[in-house]
Amino acid sequence: MAWGRKQSGTRKEPQFGLGASLASLRLSLEDRIPFGEDKPKKSQAKRRQQEEPDDEEPPRERKPPSSSMSNKRRGKARGFRPSRLIYWGVVLGLWGAIAVLGAVIWAGAHLPPIQSLEIPKRPPTIEIVGLDGTVLAQRGEMAGANVALKDLPPYLPKAFIAIEDRRFYSHFGIDPFGILRAAVANLLHRGVSQGGSTLTQQLAKNLFLTQERTLTRKLQEAELALWLERKYSKNELLELYLNRVYFGSGAYGVEAAAQRYFGKSAKNVTLAEAAMLAGLVKSPSRLAPNRNPEGAADRAKTVLAAMADAKFITQAQAQAASAHPAMSVKPAGAGTVNYVADWISEVLDDLIGQIEQSIVVETTIDPKLQAAAEAAVIDELAAKSVKFNVSQGALVAMSPDGAVRAMVGGRNYAESQYNRAVTAKRQPGSAFKPFVYLTAIEAGLTPDTVRMDAPLDIKGWKPENYSREYFGPVTLTQALAMSLNTVAVRVGLEVGPKNVVRTAHRLGISSKLEPNASIALGTSEVSMTELVGAYAPFANGGYAVSPHVVSKIRTLEGKILYVRQPEQLNQVIEPRNVAMMDAMMEQTLISGTARKAEIPGWQAAGKTGTSQDFRDAWFIGYTAHLVTGVWLGNDDSSPTKKATGGGLPVEVWSRFMRTALQGVQPVALPNSQPPSPMSNLAQIASQITAPSAPAPQLTTSGRAASSRGAVRPEADAGLDGWLLQRLFGR
Repeated sequence: MAWGRKQSGTRKEPQFGLGASLASLRLSLEDRIPFGEDKPKKSQAKRRQQEEPDDEEPPRERKPPSSSMSNKRRGKARGFRPSRLIYWGVVLGLWGAIAVLGAVIWAGAHLPPIQSLEIPKRPPTIEIVGLDGTVLAQRGEMAGANVALKDLPPYLPKAFIAIEDRRFYSHFGIDPFGILRAAVANLLHRGVSQGGSTLTQQLAKNLFLTQERTLTRKLQEAELALWLERKYSKNELLELYLNRVYFGSGAYGVEAAAQRYFGKSAKNVTLAEAAMLAGLVKSPSRLAPNRNPEGAADRAKTVLAAMADAKFITQAQAQAASAHPAMSVKPAGAGTVNYVADWISEVLDDLIGQIEQSIVVETTIDPKLQAAAEAAVIDELAAKSVKFNVSQGALVAMSPDGAVRAMVGGRNYAESQYNRAVTAKRQPGSAFKPFVYLTAIEAGLTPDTVRMDAPLDIKGWKPENYSREYFGPVTLTQALAMSLNTVAVRVGLEVGPKNVVRTAHRLGISSKLEPNASIALGTSEVSMTELVGAYAPFANGGYAVSPHVVSKIRTLEGKILYVRQPEQLNQVIEPRNVAMMDAMMEQTLISGTARKAEIPGWQAAGKTGTSQDFRDAWFIGYTAHLVTGVWLGNDDSSPTKKATGGGLPVEVWSRFMRTALQGVQPVALPNSQPPSPMSNLAQIASQITAPSAPAPQLTTSGRAASSRGAVRPEADAGLDGWLLQRLFGR
């Protein structure tokens, strides 16, 4: 057996010489057994094949790759293939949709359960009516009665559709075209120039959401709009919208707005008025016709043009309405009666607690007297405020039982809502003196008791009379009528300042009073309402009263929530003391500092008052029918130009009272019960003293006549004659 076969016919023997080829002894890659790391890589094998080509096929010359191929390979390596763009676009779109869906779900999760949502109740309204039932003012969110869509003129709802949501009847609660249009307009104007909200979205916002501008609120608004569209018909939504939308000036709903701005029902508005109402929705506070009539008229023209463009009206109708724009009317209750309305709003919580439904408040205010009081204060100030440097005034009129018939808390409510009749406290000056003299009467003195009018020094304090004149011995009646300060201080010290304070509090003064020597001159501050109320016992026979303005409170359906019960009358002044005080204060109008206040045919009494440095001027006067107080001054307590209580306040009081008492049967003051002559004979005789100097005889000017030739006081006419005159001659 041979080791090998003969291949080519001749046998070659192995050669072991130097000439033997080492290359023939090398193992090729194919002959090697690969182990682990010895396993060749394909790239290496290819490289070696290129380095050691077969003898039969010569190596080919490699061409460098072209630039286009190189760019394509680099492009593939970098991932800029169109397929990848599409892929990532789809991925981002899916994630965006998921984010939007998540935001919608999150916003919806913060809403109440849809199945439990209900149309909220209308906001409560406080309607304030006068003694005769007429509406004086309204408070709270003024909401008129619901008006059915079929009862409104056709052009009224169409005006809102034309300017706010022209595709109202075709969209499903959200208007994509409207949103797109608004987005384009806002982009072109580089700001928010248009809104894309539908009427349904606006209704959802007004009913359930706040007015904040956030993405969450917009998403919630959209969800609620879809819910409303599914639950209600288009006409139901439109009717609900018209009865709930806000029109400014506290008016909610077309009925309240029509009453507020035009003094008529929404059922009777004209085309021009309907266009103005529809234009208010965009910016109620800025376009309210009572505040910005020009802006409201311009906006109404835009609405009319939109209505014509939508074929709701003709061009001729639009032009005619534009040529005669709607005019706002002065609403009922405008003016100073708002001071009354504010006062009522403050006391309602004490009367009925929290207000959860619309109510009607019946008051004691007489609209005719309120108008007369407003005219008296405003007109007199307009004529003389500059002359006397007086910028403000207040007036309170009440019946002798404390029922307030008129109240003016300031000159102009629109400029200042501060109520100077209720809230402000001022020094009453000499208007406080009746409490001093009543204390003296109750201590045993009489109107004819004589006291000295002379300079006075109380630990360095030297009170002076207004005229800086002194009249020597005078009666208490003369001292009160002439408003002599030294006599009032002497009497106050004589009866005791603490007793004076007790008397004032007993009659109705609730403010803190300082029991010092100057209390007789009214240096402690009081409010006008309490001061007028404290004078009421002088007019009603001596009974204390509580000033009040609310007589009844009821719901719109007629349910009674509150009725003022008759007060248990408390006698705080004895009738005979009332009679003496009335007689003393009557002289103030006859021969004293308030002679201009005399009313023909009526028995009236009162007291003037002027505080230090002429800062406050008062007059509180009364008849058996009405008690009225007037204050004039400045809010900053700056001095006036010598405005006294006997001047401008008396003029305001007289003008008002003559109007208020016109046509009323005159009634005498309750002084028909004088003291019994015999029972008081000893008391009267005991007060007769020989004066050190003759008492002055008052002239028509209120000044004392010269002491030379002066008429001696009645006490010098003889005891018997004087007693008979005092007891039987009055």
